[in-house]
Amino acid sequence: MAESYLRFFLKKSLKNGLSVLFQKNFAIIFLFGILLQYYISPSTQPKMSVSFWINGIKTVMGIGVVALLVKNYRFIYCVVVMLPRDIRGAWRFSRVLKRIRWADKRNLTVTKIFDLYADRNPNKICFYYEDEQWTFKQVQDMSNQVGNYFADKGFAKGDVVALFMENRPEYVIVWMGLNKIGVCAALVNYNLRLQTLLHSFEVVKAKAVIYGNELSEAMQELMEVENLLSTIPLYCSGHKNGPILKGVLDFDSEISNASRSTPKRLRDMTINDSLFYVYTSGTTGMPKGAVVKQYRFMMAANGIHYMNCVRESDILYDSLPLYHMTGGMVGIGQALLFGTSVVIRRKFSASQFWKDCIKYNVTVAQYLGETCRYLLAQPPSPEEKLHKVRLLSGNGLREELWQEVIDRFDIHQIGEVYGSTEGNCNTSSIDSKVGAVGFIPRIFYPLLPMTLAKVDEKTGEPIRDPESGLVVKCQPNEPGELVGKIIKNHPIRDFQGYTDDTSTSKKILRNVFRPGDYAFRTGDILVMDEFGYFYFKDRTGDTFRWKGENVSTTEVEGIISTLLGYKDNVVYGVKIPNTEGRAGMAAVVGSLNLDKFASGIIKSLPAYARPLFLRVMDTMDITGTYKFKKIRLQDEGFDITKIKDSLYFLSGGKFVPLDRDLFDKINSGRIRL
Repeated sequence: MAESYLRFFLKKSLKNGLSVLFQKNFAIIFLFGILLQYYISPSTQPKMSVSFWINGIKTVMGIGVVALLVKNYRFIYCVVVMLPRDIRGAWRFSRVLKRIRWADKRNLTVTKIFDLYADRNPNKICFYYEDEQWTFKQVQDMSNQVGNYFADKGFAKGDVVALFMENRPEYVIVWMGLNKIGVCAALVNYNLRLQTLLHSFEVVKAKAVIYGNELSEAMQELMEVENLLSTIPLYCSGHKNGPILKGVLDFDSEISNASRSTPKRLRDMTINDSLFYVYTSGTTGMPKGAVVKQYRFMMAANGIHYMNCVRESDILYDSLPLYHMTGGMVGIGQALLFGTSVVIRRKFSASQFWKDCIKYNVTVAQYLGETCRYLLAQPPSPEEKLHKVRLLSGNGLREELWQEVIDRFDIHQIGEVYGSTEGNCNTSSIDSKVGAVGFIPRIFYPLLPMTLAKVDEKTGEPIRDPESGLVVKCQPNEPGELVGKIIKNHPIRDFQGYTDDTSTSKKILRNVFRPGDYAFRTGDILVMDEFGYFYFKDRTGDTFRWKGENVSTTEVEGIISTLLGYKDNVVYGVKIPNTEGRAGMAAVVGSLNLDKFASGIIKSLPAYARPLFLRVMDTMDITGTYKFKKIRLQDEGFDITKIKDSLYFLSGGKFVPLDRDLFDKINSGRIRL
């Protein structure tokens, strides 16, 4: 592998740099070098002798090197200037890999490593939650109870249990306990409802569902249309002696008498085993289950720990969804893999953020997408300067807000991270470069198994070289889709895929770096500058991002079609000034009952997936293959000056007419979205 990369690198060097010597300028350089040697050689040296030609060739080579330096001076300058960053980054990344090798050599899994810390510091606080304090010993004991209980119930390695719960320590404890016996929890988004929720249970073939009491209403709605109890057992956690749905088991009571000893099956678990399932929405429609291996979790947690210098003595604030990579892997992983205390909050609150940081003596806090904008939208308060937070880590911080966050909140370091749970392309910022989601050393760019591929802006498909058939790679400052070479069984470069083969195949690109290879498509458009910094630009395809979540237009279109009796409709994302991502907008053909439609949308879709804008049309253009044309609709957005159709805005649970006054308020930011 290394030899092939070396040959590839030398080939590129010859093509891009040494062409000065061996292509059209060779004759000029050669003649100039020989003439120069002729005039500078000593008068005593015979002209055209062997020694003369040897010295002449040396002169030619010297001139060639100078020419090469002149032609590539900017590249060399960038490499030299960024050398301290690149050395620091390489050293930190080597520690990430060393930690993985350490776990692999000792046959350690996530829960085995946690047990090492729990045995060493049993009384240290593992989780802070509201007014509760959970020690490492308490977490260890309860996770053992969960594992032993389900082992006694006949659950075996490879089985799946759906976990549908809002943030709290028990959330982490449940999936830990299940995995101690080889059972994988499927971390279901707690915003899902009805058909989408049912699909999330079914797609992973869950053999049981554990849900939080706070989501009893959502479960009851689902049970009214689907008899879940006839197929799988349901457990309710956290009802605290309150009412419980008929036929549902009391989870807390059920596990209370289980053994607190380490489950015997834990010793059979390896670093290559599955840890849990997460869900991701793409262009294929409903949520797709993606398996997370032990080493993938370790990579996510190790990355921030070493690249951003998180310490065991830190206290980390995690108010992000625990079903999400940032909150549930990067954040929680600091407690499980490094013994760092973590504060868990049920849901993010901009008004309580800095107050919590002071209350719990937080030193590292996480953000995701719009959360930093929500913090900036809060009135100034003393707490935003009195905290001890030195590092904000996460992803989705808009470039225009970056410096304001640093200045207003007195934050010394921003640890922006790029990556996806199931993907194999991950980068991180280590020097708080404004707007950068990560970097790679420019000098090693041709050697790395990831690249930016040029894509057709309309189709979203990669542009290929007509001769080689390989993808065309972007030059610095050219936008392209980030793709990563798939290397099977590699802890970083492998792609595990989803629970269905169709969704998996759509994320795989063939013939990228060389004929016959495979690469993972991130679906994200990034730009790399001349210093090797990466900047996020947009998402490809129909999927758009809003409120830190990916929204599948196919899924939303299907639900709208059902609500409106299969009327023609399309869903797309529209840009709103001064907001991150794109808000949902639906275009519908024909008349409709706006109040009934709004009620159906709110009941069927999580908040981030609901279309905020509605366009009612008489007809809709289609292609020759009977696909709706979205490009014109996306370009027009919700601009009332360009659109003659009726436009509406979702406000207060109803669709209200979008007039000039409302349009201006939305664009100026006077209405919080």
